[in-house]
Amino acid sequence: MLGSGCSWQPIRALSMPVGQVAGLGNYGLWGTRHSVGMAVLDRLARQLAVAEGWRVDRRCCADVALATAHGLELVLLKPRRFMNLNGLSVASAAEIYNLGPEDIYLVHDDLDKALSKVAIKLGGSARGHNGVQSCISALHSSEMTRLRVGIGRPEGAVTVSSYVLAPFSTGEQEKLEQILAQAVTCLLEHIQSRAPAGDRG
Repeated sequence: MLGSGCSWQPIRALSMPVGQVAGLGNYGLWGTRHSVGMAVLDRLARQLAVAEGWRVDRRCCADVALATAHGLELVLLKPRRFMNLNGLSVASAAEIYNLGPEDIYLVHDDLDKALSKVAIKLGGSARGHNGVQSCISALHSSEMTRLRVGIGRPEGAVTVSSYVLAPFSTGEQEKLEQILAQAVTCLLEHIQSRAPAGDRG
Protein backbone atom coordinates (compact mmCIF):
# COMPACT_ATOMS: atom_id res chain seq x y z
CA MET A 1 0.00 0.00 0.00
CA LEU A 2 1.15 3.52 -0.71
CA GLY A 3 0.23 6.31 1.64
CA SER A 4 1.27 7.49 5.05
CA GLY A 5 0.90 4.11 6.79
CA CYS A 6 2.40 3.61 10.23
CA SER A 7 5.89 4.31 11.48
CA TRP A 8 8.67 1.87 10.52
CA GLN A 9 9.03 0.78 14.16
CA PRO A 10 8.51 -1.94 15.13
CA ILE A 11 9.85 -3.67 12.03
CA ARG A 12 7.43 -6.16 10.57
CA ALA A 13 8.66 -9.77 10.75
CA LEU A 14 7.92 -10.75 7.15
CA SER A 15 9.68 -12.83 4.52
CA MET A 16 8.84 -10.04 2.08
CA PRO A 17 11.17 -7.02 2.08
CA VAL A 18 10.42 -4.49 4.80
CA GLY A 19 12.38 -1.68 3.18
CA GLN A 20 13.44 -0.28 -0.18
CA VAL A 21 16.74 1.45 -0.88
CA ALA A 22 16.63 3.35 -4.18
CA GLY A 23 19.69 4.86 -5.84
CA LEU A 24 18.55 7.86 -7.87
CA GLY A 25 20.25 8.83 -11.11
CA ASN A 26 20.15 8.80 -14.90
CA TYR A 27 20.32 5.15 -15.88
CA GLY A 28 23.21 4.49 -18.25
CA LEU A 29 25.07 7.70 -17.39
CA TRP A 30 27.43 5.88 -15.07
CA GLY A 31 30.17 7.81 -13.31
CA THR A 32 28.43 11.18 -13.42
CA ARG A 33 27.88 13.27 -10.31
CA HIS A 34 24.10 13.15 -10.70
CA SER A 35 24.14 9.32 -10.69
CA VAL A 36 26.27 8.92 -7.56
CA GLY A 37 23.20 7.43 -5.81
CA MET A 38 23.38 4.45 -8.17
CA ALA A 39 27.11 4.09 -7.47
CA VAL A 40 26.29 3.89 -3.76
CA LEU A 41 23.75 1.13 -4.51
CA ASP A 42 26.37 -0.85 -6.43
CA ARG A 43 28.74 -0.51 -3.47
CA LEU A 44 25.96 -1.51 -1.05
CA ALA A 45 25.14 -4.58 -3.14
CA ARG A 46 28.80 -5.66 -3.07
CA GLN A 47 28.98 -5.19 0.69
CA LEU A 48 25.78 -7.21 1.23
CA ALA A 49 27.08 -9.93 -1.14
CA VAL A 50 24.32 -9.51 -3.73
CA ALA A 51 26.33 -7.82 -6.49
CA GLU A 52 25.55 -10.75 -8.78
CA GLY A 53 21.89 -10.63 -7.84
CA TRP A 54 20.75 -7.61 -9.89
CA ARG A 55 17.83 -8.47 -12.18
CA VAL A 56 15.71 -6.35 -14.51
CA ASP A 57 12.17 -6.07 -13.14
CA ARG A 58 9.97 -4.80 -15.96
CA ARG A 59 7.06 -4.27 -13.57
CA CYS A 60 8.84 -1.27 -12.08
CA CYS A 61 11.32 -0.58 -14.92
CA ALA A 62 14.32 -0.96 -12.64
CA ASP A 63 17.29 -3.13 -11.76
CA VAL A 64 16.36 -4.91 -8.52
CA ALA A 65 18.32 -7.02 -6.02
CA LEU A 66 17.09 -8.51 -2.74
CA ALA A 67 19.41 -8.32 0.25
CA THR A 68 19.47 -8.74 4.03
CA ALA A 69 20.99 -6.19 6.41
CA HIS A 70 20.83 -6.52 10.20
CA GLY A 71 18.12 -9.15 9.87
CA LEU A 72 15.95 -6.97 7.62
CA GLU A 73 14.96 -7.96 4.10
CA LEU A 74 15.60 -5.09 1.69
CA VAL A 75 14.86 -4.49 -1.97
CA LEU A 76 17.67 -2.56 -3.65
CA LEU A 77 16.55 -0.58 -6.67
CA LYS A 78 18.14 1.36 -9.55
CA PRO A 79 15.47 2.94 -11.77
CA ARG A 80 16.00 2.36 -15.51
CA ARG A 81 14.70 5.85 -16.24
CA PHE A 82 15.94 9.42 -16.38
CA MET A 83 16.27 11.21 -13.06
CA ASN A 84 13.04 13.22 -13.33
CA LEU A 85 11.06 9.95 -13.78
CA ASN A 86 12.82 7.90 -11.07
CA GLY A 87 9.80 8.20 -8.82
CA LEU A 88 7.67 6.05 -11.14
CA SER A 89 10.01 3.10 -10.54
CA VAL A 90 10.27 3.74 -6.81
CA ALA A 91 6.48 3.95 -6.42
CA SER A 92 5.86 0.85 -8.55
CA ALA A 93 8.33 -1.19 -6.49
CA ALA A 94 6.71 0.10 -3.29
CA GLU A 95 3.35 -1.15 -4.53
CA ILE A 96 4.76 -4.53 -5.61
CA TYR A 97 6.40 -5.12 -2.23
CA ASN A 98 3.62 -3.50 -0.17
CA LEU A 99 5.86 -0.76 1.23
CA GLY A 100 4.90 2.72 2.40
CA PRO A 101 6.92 5.93 1.94
CA GLU A 102 8.25 5.58 5.49
CA ASP A 103 9.88 2.26 4.44
CA ILE A 104 11.91 3.86 1.62
CA TYR A 105 15.43 5.27 1.50
CA LEU A 106 16.35 7.57 -1.39
CA VAL A 107 20.09 7.81 -2.08
CA HIS A 108 21.00 10.88 -4.14
CA ASP A 109 23.53 13.59 -4.92
CA ASP A 110 23.44 16.90 -3.05
CA LEU A 111 24.85 20.14 -4.44
CA ASP A 112 24.65 21.85 -1.06
CA LYS A 113 27.05 19.44 0.59
CA ALA A 114 30.76 19.35 -0.11
CA LEU A 115 32.29 16.30 -1.76
CA SER A 116 32.97 13.64 0.91
CA LYS A 117 30.07 14.81 3.10
CA VAL A 118 27.14 12.43 3.55
CA ALA A 119 24.08 12.82 5.76
CA ILE A 120 20.73 11.25 6.54
CA LYS A 121 17.68 13.49 6.17
CA LEU A 122 14.25 12.44 7.41
CA GLY A 123 11.56 13.63 5.01
CA GLY A 124 11.08 17.23 3.95
CA SER A 125 11.08 19.01 0.61
CA ALA A 126 13.00 18.03 -2.52
CA ARG A 127 15.25 21.11 -2.24
CA GLY A 128 15.31 21.44 -6.02
CA HIS A 129 16.35 17.84 -6.71
CA ASN A 130 14.31 16.51 -9.65
CA GLY A 131 14.72 12.87 -8.70
CA VAL A 132 13.52 13.43 -5.15
CA GLN A 133 10.64 15.58 -6.43
CA SER A 134 9.65 12.77 -8.80
CA CYS A 135 9.52 10.37 -5.86
CA ILE A 136 7.47 12.79 -3.74
CA SER A 137 5.01 13.24 -6.60
CA ALA A 138 4.71 9.52 -7.40
CA LEU A 139 4.38 8.42 -3.77
CA HIS A 140 2.20 11.39 -2.76
CA SER A 141 4.40 11.76 0.30
CA SER A 142 7.63 13.34 1.49
CA GLU A 143 8.18 10.88 4.36
CA MET A 144 11.00 8.97 2.64
CA THR A 145 14.38 8.95 4.36
CA ARG A 146 17.14 10.43 2.20
CA LEU A 147 20.84 9.66 2.17
CA ARG A 148 22.37 12.82 0.74
CA VAL A 149 25.80 12.40 -0.89
CA GLY A 150 27.65 15.68 -1.31
CA ILE A 151 29.02 16.60 -4.73
CA GLY A 152 29.66 20.31 -4.10
CA ARG A 153 28.75 23.18 -6.40
CA PRO A 154 30.37 24.13 -9.72
CA GLU A 155 32.93 26.89 -9.83
CA GLY A 156 33.25 29.74 -12.30
CA ALA A 157 30.95 29.84 -15.33
CA VAL A 158 30.05 26.13 -15.25
CA THR A 159 26.27 25.65 -15.16
CA VAL A 160 24.67 23.36 -12.60
CA SER A 161 23.17 21.12 -15.30
CA SER A 162 26.47 20.56 -17.09
CA TYR A 163 28.25 20.05 -13.75
CA VAL A 164 25.92 17.35 -12.42
CA LEU A 165 25.80 15.52 -15.75
CA ALA A 166 29.59 15.46 -16.07
CA PRO A 167 31.81 12.65 -14.77
CA PHE A 168 33.72 13.16 -11.55
CA SER A 169 37.09 14.80 -12.13
CA THR A 170 40.31 12.81 -11.79
CA GLY A 171 40.91 14.29 -8.35
CA GLU A 172 37.38 13.47 -7.27
CA GLN A 173 37.68 9.94 -8.62
CA GLU A 174 40.59 9.34 -6.25
CA LYS A 175 38.29 10.10 -3.30
CA LEU A 176 35.19 8.39 -4.67
CA GLU A 177 35.70 4.87 -3.29
CA GLN A 178 36.15 6.28 0.20
CA ILE A 179 33.03 8.43 -0.23
CA LEU A 180 30.95 5.47 -1.43
CA ALA A 181 32.16 3.38 1.51
CA GLN A 182 31.30 6.21 3.90
CA ALA A 183 27.82 6.51 2.38
CA VAL A 184 27.16 2.77 2.72
CA THR A 185 28.33 2.80 6.33
CA CYS A 186 26.04 5.75 7.12
CA LEU A 187 23.09 4.00 5.48
CA LEU A 188 23.64 0.65 7.20
CA GLU A 189 24.05 2.30 10.59
CA HIS A 190 20.70 4.01 10.14
CA ILE A 191 19.05 0.77 8.99
CA GLN A 192 20.56 -0.98 12.02
CA SER A 193 19.00 1.61 14.34
CA ARG A 194 15.59 0.54 13.01
CA ALA A 195 16.20 -3.18 13.33
CA PRO A 196 14.68 -5.35 16.07
CA ALA A 197 16.92 -5.40 19.13
CA GLY A 198 17.97 -9.00 18.52
CA ASP A 199 19.33 -8.18 15.07
CA ARG A 200 21.48 -5.20 16.06
CA GLY A 201 24.96 -6.55 16.02
